[in-house]
Amino acid sequence: MPTNKHKSNVLKIALFATGISGIVAEYILSTLASYFIGDAVVQFALIVSTMLFSMGLGSRLSKQINKNLLLNFIYLELALSFLVSFCALLVYVTYGRFTPIFIYFLSIIVGLLIGLEIPIVTRLNEEFEELKVNVASILEKDYYGSLVGGLFFAFVGMPYLGLTYTPFVLGLLNFSVAFWMFLQLKNVISIKHRKTISFAFISIGFLILLGLIFAKPIVRFGDQKKYRDKIIYQEQTKYQKIVLTQKSDIYSLFINGNLQLSSFDEFMYHEPLVHPVMNISANRKNILILGGGDGCAVREVLKYKEVEKITLVDLDPTMTNLGKTHDVFLTMNKNALNNKKVNIQINDAFQFLENSKELFDVILIDLPDPNNVDLNKLYTKEFYYLVKNSLTFGGAVITQAGSPYYATKAFYCIEKTMQASGLNTLPLHNQILTMGQWGWVLGSNNITKEELQMKLDSTNFDALDLKWLNNKGAQKLSLFGKPMSDTSNTEINTMFNPVLYRYYRSGNWEMY
Repeated sequence: MPTNKHKSNVLKIALFATGISGIVAEYILSTLASYFIGDAVVQFALIVSTMLFSMGLGSRLSKQINKNLLLNFIYLELALSFLVSFCALLVYVTYGRFTPIFIYFLSIIVGLLIGLEIPIVTRLNEEFEELKVNVASILEKDYYGSLVGGLFFAFVGMPYLGLTYTPFVLGLLNFSVAFWMFLQLKNVISIKHRKTISFAFISIGFLILLGLIFAKPIVRFGDQKKYRDKIIYQEQTKYQKIVLTQKSDIYSLFINGNLQLSSFDEFMYHEPLVHPVMNISANRKNILILGGGDGCAVREVLKYKEVEKITLVDLDPTMTNLGKTHDVFLTMNKNALNNKKVNIQINDAFQFLENSKELFDVILIDLPDPNNVDLNKLYTKEFYYLVKNSLTFGGAVITQAGSPYYATKAFYCIEKTMQASGLNTLPLHNQILTMGQWGWVLGSNNITKEELQMKLDSTNFDALDLKWLNNKGAQKLSLFGKPMSDTSNTEINTMFNPVLYRYYRSGNWEMY
């Protein structure tokens, strides 16, 4: 027979495992909410708050459980193991208009289960330890488990296992600890209940193993429902979900569900991004590209013989590796990233500029849209101040700035923020068939807006080897009508006043 101390330790270890799986379930559902609903900061805050509220509700409901406490605790552990294991798969396979509701429903259920468990374990342990020791030690193990779970999710789960396998690893951990607890304490459970709970262990264990085996194809099935065209590549990296689709001979790149480029018309984006700024700058020997891991911007820059060095800074090595090795990208970018002039730096763009002492003739900012707080910092006054100080005399910068029509305030916020950093600006736009009306903002610290316009107008684009951009097309890049919405009160985007991502998310995207 196990001693009282041994029984107490078994219960605490089980709760420690619950703390690990519970916090990871919070992070998994928060991540899913940010992918499927958007606005990571809001979704993380709401999911965590919802689960904590549900834990409180579960604690209150635990008062209704007055007998068979150990048996009920084991059943709760099994239910939690199942839900943690399958939470991501359930969201993927039920993708549709009710996905947000389903994610929050799962958050409530998982929170309720955890909330039920903690008071039950405390009551089970009260015969082994006095009150103050009992409460402190039970909560201690749960909180320690939360720390371990958080570290696991941040440094092992998301970087290496992704949302496909992380839930199952944690579900199996919880299941294994629950089974070990059952073996250690089965003598205090009646034979009748032992048979029932043994069947439950076999059933849940079989389902978790089955889910683990078929997780990848199920996720692929769920992902495919989100895209019109066939998925030929997908990967959840530490930073983002990368998906490449194919329809006939047309390939499209998506990051976190948002279209980044299509091989059908990517040149209508990359030519206006690269060639105006390359011809406006006084020199074009040393080029910096922030983002652009697909390599298409590098392809255009390499059309200038004067270019001696191209530094490409991208946060995600998976993206740059695709640009260097995947057949689709090698065809699109003409093997540009493997050119000896290209130096790839895996780094955060903000940190790179903070630490770099190098000056660049041209800086191209080809980053994803500022649809969350993390990306918002790369469109702030502080960031553009670093950009300005990294330009040579007569140098120029251009940033992709989203859509002047679908996200009008966001577009003009970017221009106003660049001006606040000391840059003279010239906004540009072009109709991209797969993306709609898209925009960029040119800037320089010692070339006036009028001079920027004059240089753009005087460049002979017809002499360049381009697919779309010519002299007539270039003349229309800087022609704008009135803004689609009132931009007179648009604020400057700063690190301490991150307004841009809110402007972006409140745009007219329903018309897209």
